Amino acid sequence: MRITSQAFAPNGEIPIAHTCEGHDVAPPLQFAEVPPGAKSMALIVDDPDAPDPAAPKMTWVHWVVYDLAPATPGLPAGGALPAGARDGLNDWKRTGYGGPCPPVGRHRYFFKLYALDTVLSFAHPPSKPQLEQAMKGHVLAHAELVGTYQRRGARR
Repeated sequence: MRITSQAFAPNGEIPIAHTCEGHDVAPPLQFAEVPPGAKSMALIVDDPDAPDPAAPKMTWVHWVVYDLAPATPGLPAGGALPAGARDGLNDWKRTGYGGPCPPVGRHRYFFKLYALDTVLSFAHPPSKPQLEQAMKGHVLAHAELVGTYQRRGARR
């Protein structure tokens, strides 16, 4: 399984348009080689370098998406979800994409795509831990795309 973006290369810099210093819209994503037998996909975007890459204390969650159809070829710039897909909660306690906005240093942003052998159901938008718990035992394959970003005014 693969996840790529036309906006940035693997381990490359995420363009400012997709950050808090720009329009704060999700970058376009492309999905490929989803395994047969997948019933849905999930996407988690997080930053393990928060708040400071020199002394990380937490992983900040930027986007949680679930129930993407396995035939979904990707997501457009802006992150509009196709029919049936649902947003979970990010660490701002809201649904949808929240772009990179690191307080200091260059951070890594992991775009993680999971192929699942089930369709998930939640009464309320799930957090990343709730989604990960529901995915246990159901992951057929996963792929990662890493991008980096450092705010223009951030030190180090």
